Order: sequence, then structure tokens, then C-alpha cells
Amino acid sequence: MDEQVLRSLIKWPNVPHCFGWLALDRRGQWRMRDEYAQANQLPGNAIQHVALNEFISRNYAHDSLGRYFFQNGPQRVFVTLDASPWIARMIPGGDGANGLQLMTQCGIPIHPQGALSDEKGSIYITGLFTQSLSDHANSNVYTQTESLSVALLHDHDLDLFSDQSRVEEDACSFRGSWQWNGKDLPIEPIHSSELAKRFHFIKAPVN
Repeated sequence: MDEQVLRSLIKWPNVPHCFGWLALDRRGQWRMRDEYAQANQLPGNAIQHVALNEFISRNYAHDSLGRYFFQNGPQRVFVTLDASPWIARMIPGGDGANGLQLMTQCGIPIHPQGALSDEKGSIYITGLFTQSLSDHANSNVYTQTESLSVALLHDHDLDLFSDQSRVEEDACSFRGSWQWNGKDLPIEPIHSSELAKRFHFIKAPVN
């Protein structure tokens, strides 16, 4: 969380929250959703401004209710999630046997513990993420925690994941194992509707 953002929270502690105007899509893009987009269930416009994307990513957090948001100065802008709170990418680099590292859309490393496959063939990485947590009862207090969460794997990285995996069909999904940096990690089936409850997040926060 940026220092200037924390200072603004102290200076203006009671600014109303914002809902519905910002979304995170399945490819890790932040999207602005105006009133027309919200009324017509449209995805909104992807934010192209590099500095703004970086500012959102640095000040992305969640509260104890499982609502993810962007702390925009003194205002909390809650994020509508297309799939999950995080989007994972396999990035060249790192010291592991794969020659890759797992990063979120915010540039935060993921320490994977396994993967999930849903009814549509989407892959989700589960593991430990360093996150900013705000106590819902006191929105000015933030703590950095490393906690279990989930990230949808970007569809451009599905082939890389497949190359590292051994799977067998299980009803409408898959189970098996995934080789990551010398470790065999489990791949388990899940229905996408179960993700939010299992990993304690709210896809579409409302006022």
C-alpha cells in the first residue's frame, strides 16, 4: 500500500465506498465499467495507462469479508471479479527446474501448493499469496499476510501447464499431478461455482 494512500485515509477517513466501477477480467486486465456497462452487463474498457495499472496493483487489497478492492486515495473502490481475485502468469526466470516463476497480475510471487481444473477446462493455481488485509471494522488498518488463495491461470499459459502435467479425465474435469520446480503438486477437479466459498472471496461486492 502506497504511503500517500495511507496518509489520505487518515486525513479523509469517511469517503463513501465505490461499487461496480472497476473489474478484473480473466486475463488480469483492470477494466473501468461506467453506468452503461454496468446496466448492460458489459465488461467495460480495459485500462491502458501503464502508471494507473501499476497504481491499482500496488494498492489492491481485501477486507475480512472477502471483498477485494483498490484503495484509491481515501476512497475504497471494490472490484468485480470475472473469475478469481488473482490471475497467474508463468514468467521466464527464477531458480527452479522449470526456468519459470509464477506471478500474479500485480507482480506478486505465488508459492504454489496445487492446481484445480473446473468444468470448462480452466486451471486455477492454489497456494500462498502475500496480500494486504484490511480489518472490516477498522478500514484504516492494513496488515500484510501470506495466506492461502487462488489464481486463474492465464489462458496463454495453458500449454506450458499441460507440458508439465499428467492428467486423467474425471467426470467433466481432470485430476492428476503437476510438476513444478522438482515437486509433484496435485491437480484436483472443482466446479467454478465452489471457488468463492472455498477461498473466501466475493466476486461482485455490493453496497
